[in-house]
Amino acid sequence: MVSDVDMEMSGEDESKGGMWALEQKIDQPMDEEAGRLKNMYREKKFSALLLLQLSFQSLGVVYGDLGTSPLYVFYNTFPDKITDTEDIVGALSLIIYSLTLVPLIKYVFIVCRANDNGQGGTFALYSLLCRHAKVNTIPNQHKTDEELTTYSRSIIHEKSFAAKTRRWLEGDAFKKNVLLLLVLVGTCTAVGDGILTPAISVLSASGGIKIDHPRMSTDVVVVVAVVILVGLFSLQHYGVDKVGWLFAPIVLLWFLLIGGIGAYNIWKYDSGVLRAFSPVYIFRYFKRRGKNGWTSLGGIMLSITGTEALFADLAHFPVSAIQLAFTVIVFPSLLLAYSGQAAYLMYNKDHVADAFYRSIPDGIYWPMFIVATLAAIVASQATISATFSIIKQANALGCFPRVKVIHTSSKFLGQIYVPDVNWILMVLCIIVTAGFKNQNQIGNAYGTAVVIVMLATTFLMILIMLLVWRCHWILVFIFAALSLIIECTYFSAVLFKVDQGGWVPLVIAAVFLFIMYIWHYGTVKRYEFEMHSKISMAWILGLGPSLGLVRVPGIGLVYTELASGVPHIFSHFITNLPAIHSVVVFVCVKYLPVYTVPEDERFLVKRIGPKNFHMFRCVARYGYKDLHKKDDEFEKKLFDNLFTFVRLESMMEGGSDSDDYSVYGQQTQRSRDFLLPENNSNTFSSVVDLTISSCDSIVPAKSPLHVIHSGTSSGQVSSQREVDEMEFLTSCRDAGVVHIMGNTVVRARRDSAFYKKLSIDYVYAFLRKICRENSVIFNVPHESLLNVGQVFYV
Repeated sequence: MVSDVDMEMSGEDESKGGMWALEQKIDQPMDEEAGRLKNMYREKKFSALLLLQLSFQSLGVVYGDLGTSPLYVFYNTFPDKITDTEDIVGALSLIIYSLTLVPLIKYVFIVCRANDNGQGGTFALYSLLCRHAKVNTIPNQHKTDEELTTYSRSIIHEKSFAAKTRRWLEGDAFKKNVLLLLVLVGTCTAVGDGILTPAISVLSASGGIKIDHPRMSTDVVVVVAVVILVGLFSLQHYGVDKVGWLFAPIVLLWFLLIGGIGAYNIWKYDSGVLRAFSPVYIFRYFKRRGKNGWTSLGGIMLSITGTEALFADLAHFPVSAIQLAFTVIVFPSLLLAYSGQAAYLMYNKDHVADAFYRSIPDGIYWPMFIVATLAAIVASQATISATFSIIKQANALGCFPRVKVIHTSSKFLGQIYVPDVNWILMVLCIIVTAGFKNQNQIGNAYGTAVVIVMLATTFLMILIMLLVWRCHWILVFIFAALSLIIECTYFSAVLFKVDQGGWVPLVIAAVFLFIMYIWHYGTVKRYEFEMHSKISMAWILGLGPSLGLVRVPGIGLVYTELASGVPHIFSHFITNLPAIHSVVVFVCVKYLPVYTVPEDERFLVKRIGPKNFHMFRCVARYGYKDLHKKDDEFEKKLFDNLFTFVRLESMMEGGSDSDDYSVYGQQTQRSRDFLLPENNSNTFSSVVDLTISSCDSIVPAKSPLHVIHSGTSSGQVSSQREVDEMEFLTSCRDAGVVHIMGNTVVRARRDSAFYKKLSIDYVYAFLRKICRENSVIFNVPHESLLNVGQVFYV
């Protein structure tokens, strides 16, 4: 029997033999599968009952921050006093249309669709762009990475507008750096949200104590808020999974209460405020108040804070659940809450500083105070968890120093805890709370941070619409124009309040941006140096099977950042030591612009040089959501995949042993890497079945053992070779495994500019000294670690 693939082969391909055709069959690009998978997340259907359940659960995770905004919006809009009741209607009209245009239309129905298989945030948008254009500043990707099931991307026609945009973006390094800088700015200001949200939410909720005790000092309220914050951050190491089941009921109760109280106040005080749904009152508001009306937009802006967290916390819920929860519960409740406060203020203008608590009926005041405090804690928890995820993503993309990351849930991979970042957030949050003592200045700072994140998201969305969605340029222009008009208007308003607290997020973002960019700069320079100084395979082959040294029993795992070639650290090692292990494995751990790499696609293994050299390369690929667990799983999985590679290779006898991407003695463009399962007998059997059916037209075998013993005499020879090498590898592993890592020192060259010397020799060196070592991340035992020191001049 001749397969269709064999019939389509050219004469040149036929000369390579059936085994070459077999490899093409096994290792062909997964374009068709990836095309089916790329929209799997969006197309997944949920039953009505399950969708309602997910929508309910999303309230506690996604909408806590946005839902607590009624605590402080009107006070920050009118920090002095209200002179004209018509200003209340105008402010309410601005709030209504801000909620409609930004959270509802832009984010819930447009931006949330730009998720990376369910992952949201600026890094998710950046990962989508990196897959559709070569904008990644660390070029460590290989053709085989594009065959991952999660590496889904659409093919762009070369003459399309999207292709022109891609070529323009890839044109020079400056544009790539600008794009990265934009992502980092959005990320750093989002980290600022993680500091400001707990401060303003908890302080505003604690302020309700003064309503019943008006003589109480503000310092007491601040102390109460600080105590709550310390308790909140101290409980982070337990993880939200332990108390997360409480979040959704609390937030749902919160929305029902503020909506119900709002409806009651509209009925009791002034239903005429509903005329604010007419946009004409916005025009009258600005005409009447002038510059004061313009600067008051900083307070109006707070009504949509938490919208950026809505997108960042998208991971665990489908978009349809997010949309249902917002349109049915969140949006109507917020409109009723703001309208009810406005109706109350129409007759109580002097109560604007405590509008939320003053408008609560006396009978439910204290229960509402407790629910408000709990809702503020939930809102704070959402932004803190989002900050942990942001730091993890930045770490994965080489934009943040390596820090300790702990899983807090065995069920949800995304629930993590970063101790160092947690305590830094707590200290900064307490400083902000105790330093300002009032909601107004914290509100000014909060609005500044939020609008910067929204602007960064808008610019990234323009590129997403062009490159990923391939929308018509007119649609892109309409989206960009409407978004930028609204957000630039808000941005111009918050600039007036930079000296009134708005400088806080700018300083926080600048510090984090400086750290992230310096770390990324040093990482790129170190990678470029290793690329330029790697050793050619001709030099390795010239050394012979002994590598010119004594081969001692054991396995040496040489860690490198290179996915191809022999690293400089190896030549440095064998130049200074007279011996090397019997088996050498070059291990490269790299992160790809995908949210996760499936376990059975994580490791790629190949052989370097002839078989008697006993040298291999293993590339472990991770997504920005994946984590290295602190146990011995990494080493175990590495050897499992190495042994599986040897089994598969023995069944495909005749393969080339060179390090180049060639097969069976003939040069070709295809990679000889194998995608290996982790001791999955079903997957292994399926590969073997394909081997038999493609070559010999035999009925597929049911097990690897059947394949080995049912073949020809050449199969028996192959089986014996496999057994010999497996025994050799096992004996070497039993003799001992040594982890060889580079203890590199990066220095700027003497002729470098002053800013480069400062960045590399001092800032980057300090960050490398305080960050976690790779040996700790991989849990390498101290007695098995061998550090090779060397100095890089960049």
